[in-house]
Amino acid sequence: MENNNSQNISNSEYETLISNSFKNSNIKEKTITSGKVVSIENDIVTIDVGLKSEGRVPLNEFSRPGQKPEISVGDTTEVFVETLDSANGETKLSREKAVKQKAWHDLQDSFNNNTVVTGIPFNRVKGGMSVDLNGVTAFLPGSQIDTRQIIKDTKELLNKPIELIILKMDKYRGNIVVSRKAITENELKEQRKELLSKIEEGSIIEGKVKNLTDYGAFIDLGGLDGLVHVTDISWVKINNPSEVLELNQQVKVKVLKFDEELSRLSLGIKQILDNPWDSVNDKVKVENIYKAKVNAVNDNQINLIINDNYDGVVLSNEISWLKKPPHPSKIVNLNDEIEVKVLEIDEEKKKIICSLKQMKDNPWNKLKEKFNVNDDFETEIVNIVDFGIFVKVQDEIDGMVHVSDLSWDEKECDSLLKNYKKGDKVKVKILEINVDKERISLGIKQMDSDPVQDFLNSNPLKSKVTGKIKSIDDKGLSLELDGNINGFIKKSNLSKDKNEQKTERFAIGENVDSIIISLDNKTRSLNLSIKELEIKDEKEALSKYGSSDSGASLGDILSSVLKKK
Repeated sequence: MENNNSQNISNSEYETLISNSFKNSNIKEKTITSGKVVSIENDIVTIDVGLKSEGRVPLNEFSRPGQKPEISVGDTTEVFVETLDSANGETKLSREKAVKQKAWHDLQDSFNNNTVVTGIPFNRVKGGMSVDLNGVTAFLPGSQIDTRQIIKDTKELLNKPIELIILKMDKYRGNIVVSRKAITENELKEQRKELLSKIEEGSIIEGKVKNLTDYGAFIDLGGLDGLVHVTDISWVKINNPSEVLELNQQVKVKVLKFDEELSRLSLGIKQILDNPWDSVNDKVKVENIYKAKVNAVNDNQINLIINDNYDGVVLSNEISWLKKPPHPSKIVNLNDEIEVKVLEIDEEKKKIICSLKQMKDNPWNKLKEKFNVNDDFETEIVNIVDFGIFVKVQDEIDGMVHVSDLSWDEKECDSLLKNYKKGDKVKVKILEINVDKERISLGIKQMDSDPVQDFLNSNPLKSKVTGKIKSIDDKGLSLELDGNINGFIKKSNLSKDKNEQKTERFAIGENVDSIIISLDNKTRSLNLSIKELEIKDEKEALSKYGSSDSGASLGDILSSVLKKK
C-alpha cells in the first residue's frame, strides 16, 4: 500500500544525510572532545559534539568550588564522552571529568618536574585548607601554609590565587597534597643569605612583628627572626609588648647582638631613639610637681610614666598620711592622670621616686590645733588587729586603742576586742599625741574613772584595810577588798615574827586586816602587809602607854593595855 504522506528523497540529499551522520565518526568513548553549547535550561547545559544526539551536562560542573558558573550559549567547551548514542539514543557527557583528566595530566607534569602550580583555597577544613587546582581538589595542611607562621587567620587566603608545590599525588585515590611553605622556604633561604651578608651589630633594619609574648616580640626580618626583649621596646616600663606593638606591624629595629653561628639576633627598638635619661636632670627637678600617668598598680606601689619618657613610682608609705594606708587600687586606677611631687631621681635604677601624700599638707602638723591630751570624742572603728583597734581621728589620721585600754579589768579586754566590729561607734580619750612619730594613743577605759585609783583616793598608802582571803599559795595570800579591788600579802609580810610567817595559819574566806604599802601597776593589785600593821600598832602603843625611860618592856605595856580593855 502506498503511503500518501511519504516524501521522495533525491540521491544527492541522501548522500548529504549519510555524510553528516558520519562527520564525527572519529569520536570515541572515554575521550575528550570539543562541543558547542546550544542551550542552558533548568540548570542543564545541552552540548552538540557532532553526534546524532546532543549531550546534557549539569550546570554546576562549569563552576569552580564556591563560584558561579561561567558558561553561555554559543561557547565552545571541552567535555568527556562517557557513552555514545546509548540505547535511549542519548550521548552521555561530563565537563567535570574533562577538566580533571586534563588537570591531572598537567599536575602530574608539575609534580614530576617539581614546578610551581597555582591554586585557589576555597574552604577551611580540619587540619588545613581545600584548594582548587584547575578543577582538581587538593589538600593544603596547616603546617605547610607558611614557614614564618605570620598569618593570623587563614580566612584571609580564601579565594585568592597562591603559588604551591605538589608534595604528593595519588591519582588512583584522587589525593593531592600541596605546600606553600616549600616555596617560602626557598625564598627565605635566599633572603637570609642576603641579609646575613649585610647584618652587623649596630645595624638598623626594618622588619615585621611576627609574634608577641610576655617577654618580648619576635621580628621577621625576611628570612631571619630576631627578638626584642620587653625591656628594649620602650624607655619606659611596659607590662606587655602588646601595649606598644601589633602583629604584622612594620618596625625599625637596631641589632644589639648577633650570634652568627646560631643565627641568633638580639634587637632593640628603644635604642633607635635618644635615651631620655641622658637629660633627665634638665627635664625633671626634685620637689617639683608633675603630671603622670598610672602605668601599673600593685600591693606595694603605684607605677607611673612621667613626661611620657620616665618611669616613676609612689611607694606605699608615700601614698597617704595614714599609718596603714589603703590598697593603692582604692586611691588610683590604671591609666589615671594624676599629679605627684618628685622626691628623688635615681639615675642608676632609672626611676623617679614620687609622693602622692605630699601633695597635701601634713595633717599631723595641724592635729594639736584641734586636739589635746585628755580630750574625748566619738568616732568609728576603721580596723581591728590582735593588739587593739584603730579609729578615725580626722582625714588621713587614725589613732590606736591598745587592747589593754579597752577595760580596767584586764580579764575582760580580750573578749571585748572580739565583740568590736568595723564601723562601730565608740567614745575615746586622747592619752598621748606624738607628732614626730606620727602617733596618737587613745583609750576607751579612760572614759570611766580608774576603780583602783578611786580606792586609793579613799584609802591612801599606809591606810589600814580589811579584805577577804580568795586564795593561798606558797608566795602569800590573795585578798579581795571593797569594790572588787585585788590585794596581795607576800609571805614575808604575814608577820613581824619570822616564825609566824606561815601561810597555813590562814584560811580561805577569813577576813584579814593589813596596811596598803604600794600599787603594782602591771597587775593593778595593791601590795598589803600585816607586818607593817603590827609595827604600826606597836609604835602607837609605845607612844600612848609607855616611854623609853619607864623601864617597862613592850610586853608589859601591851599586857597592861589588854587588861584595861
